[in-house]
Amino acid sequence: MSKKLISIVTPCYNEESNVREVWAQVKIQFEKLPDYDYEHIFIDNSSKDKTVDILKELAELDKRVKVIVNARNFGQIKSPFYGLLQAKGDAVILFVADLQDPPAMILKFVAEWEKGYKIVAGIKETSEESKLMFLVRKFYYGLIFKLSEEVELINNFTGFGLYDREVMDIIKNLNDPYPYLRGMVSEVGFDVAKISYQQPIRKRGITSNNFYRLYDFAMLGITSHTKKPLRYATISGFILSVVSFLIAIVYGLYKLIYWDRFEAGTAPLVIGLFFMFSVQLFFMGLLGEYILSIHQRIMNRPLVIEKERVNFD
Repeated sequence: MSKKLISIVTPCYNEESNVREVWAQVKIQFEKLPDYDYEHIFIDNSSKDKTVDILKELAELDKRVKVIVNARNFGQIKSPFYGLLQAKGDAVILFVADLQDPPAMILKFVAEWEKGYKIVAGIKETSEESKLMFLVRKFYYGLIFKLSEEVELINNFTGFGLYDREVMDIIKNLNDPYPYLRGMVSEVGFDVAKISYQQPIRKRGITSNNFYRLYDFAMLGITSHTKKPLRYATISGFILSVVSFLIAIVYGLYKLIYWDRFEAGTAPLVIGLFFMFSVQLFFMGLLGEYILSIHQRIMNRPLVIEKERVNFD
């Protein structure tokens, strides 16, 4: 009887100080799983350091290591998802290159998978990272969880988890050119096994995430899986219009009654105008995010263009 194949997919960008350790840690875990075979797919997002050279050395040393090198940096949304689609295993595990996903979780994921769960999600309950950053992330996860309507998203889920081949086939057929994996997993609808973990701090290297990339990821989650912000914008606009109209009537009546003594002044007018303009700009920006999301999907550009592959038969 042939062994089940498990695919580990590791997206990386400028991770020369971590990829060897990632490879070694994954190998150690599968030594504890002798009844399974595995492949370790690294998808490099056009690193500027020695990451690709190290990956090719590992591929020469270990034929289970497979490498995809992107022609350019396609971003942290498209590249990992494309790597998942290249996996051939009976189950696929997304495992990041900064070692902030505990390798020991692989054993727990496989155990839950064998119980019949087609999706096993790692839930980041606590973290050793900056408390402020953790609280910001937790606030976002809670916000997107509450905003989601038709699909109940998984709270505190980063994408770190195991996905059965059946799940991956469904996700692949969704054919989304700008995919939000965390939402897609919930879209599928299978029962999810949730395993909590504490995220360790990054020990080597510098994260490539910045405010813009985190913002892009956050807005993708909101625009992909909820219409509530647009509904809130419409309702807020109506309420503010009614309030403004009532205030105008009150001021008008007060001026007619106390014509000689009441001076409205410019301060209320200026404050009101700036407030209204601010609200309008906020909701125009929100509407623009939805339009941008539609535009990206209409363009239907490829997820990734490959420069080369190593160890793929």
